[in-house]
Amino acid sequence: MTETDILQNLEKTKAVSYALQDLPEETIATVLTDFADRLRKSTLHVLDANEKDLARMERNDPLYDRLLLTESRIQTIAADVEHVAALPSPVGETRERRTLENGLDLSRVRVPLGVVGVIYEARPNVTPDVFSLCFRTRNACVLRGGTAAHETNLALLSLAHETLAQHGIDPAAVYLMPPARDFVPVMLQAYGLVDVVIPRGSQGLIDFVRENASIPVIETGRGVVHIYADKNADIAMAARVIDNAKTRRPSVCNALDTLLVHEALLPQIETLVAPLAEKSVVIHADLIAAAALKDIYPASLLRAAEAADYDQEFMALRMNLRIVPSQAEAMAHIRQHGSGHTEAILTRDEAAADDFLRRVDASTVMVNASTAFTDGGQFGLGAEIGISTQKLHARGPMGLAALTSTKWLLRGDGQIRPA
Repeated sequence: MTETDILQNLEKTKAVSYALQDLPEETIATVLTDFADRLRKSTLHVLDANEKDLARMERNDPLYDRLLLTESRIQTIAADVEHVAALPSPVGETRERRTLENGLDLSRVRVPLGVVGVIYEARPNVTPDVFSLCFRTRNACVLRGGTAAHETNLALLSLAHETLAQHGIDPAAVYLMPPARDFVPVMLQAYGLVDVVIPRGSQGLIDFVRENASIPVIETGRGVVHIYADKNADIAMAARVIDNAKTRRPSVCNALDTLLVHEALLPQIETLVAPLAEKSVVIHADLIAAAALKDIYPASLLRAAEAADYDQEFMALRMNLRIVPSQAEAMAHIRQHGSGHTEAILTRDEAAADDFLRRVDASTVMVNASTAFTDGGQFGLGAEIGISTQKLHARGPMGLAALTSTKWLLRGDGQIRPA
């Protein structure tokens, strides 16, 4: 495969993006429903491919769980595709309309982005998610998955191609680039062929894409996620929420990284962390927290927090614990160390909750709920193409609407503009 070969494939995908505009809504929904059915029937085929990828990765690698597919996870992916198929497409939706004083009829409608490029690492679920969301919004897509998941991505892509071909649609509507890193700049500089690129992965990947792209970038940043346990928190509820946010799937971007606890809760700290000890969560504690945990938390799981720890996205059974004197201090910590992904407060004080919701700057801010809920499927989007932490166009879990732009439509009756 050469750069010329890739550019030729990108040209084919760009051409197909125009043809997608003519597909009936019923056809798009049927293709996705058939794709979900094909996924279920091909579970063993996909798992065999996934096993080849897993065999090349150490089990203690934080990315292992992201790479791992199971029968249950494939069923969930298929259900997400069906959900996307059943959702109304935002394409063609009129965002606003008015008649100007000169009689011109002016409206603004949603339109596809065109060709959406997505660069991701060991996350094979991204392949069907991106295909379904892009196809539902009449976008073609270019995928660049990492080497770690390449066999799985190929298996999933073949199912998408088979489904498209079955319905007489050019399989070039979804193109999987070679996984070699040397080819990434080809996508990033394919001005006129790729309309937007979305990186999903490490901060290093996101920085590389931002610094080297000549096409628009939508950043889906890393998740340095905080929960603040307020002095008026329900302790039993807080313990459940903290446990779920940290241990449900520690490798995903909405998992808890730093727990901030009001100093008034120090007498009840044992209750807060008891579920974490049962799951063998390593805690990087500040001096006050370390002193409080000394005799009640396993010494083998206790570390002294260092300054750099507070900027870490752990993606493992590790987290920070810091004691703060006030909500203002908790929010100041979040401003300094947060990545704008997901932040939560646990409290029964409505005024404290409202203040947190108003003043904390993140794509998703929660009250009395696990940060694990920051997810396109949980938000009713069917699936997500990523969780944007930037502030332009799209922010938070990105579903169908985030894959559209708008254009102005003007209808007249011979009006001319005066000199």
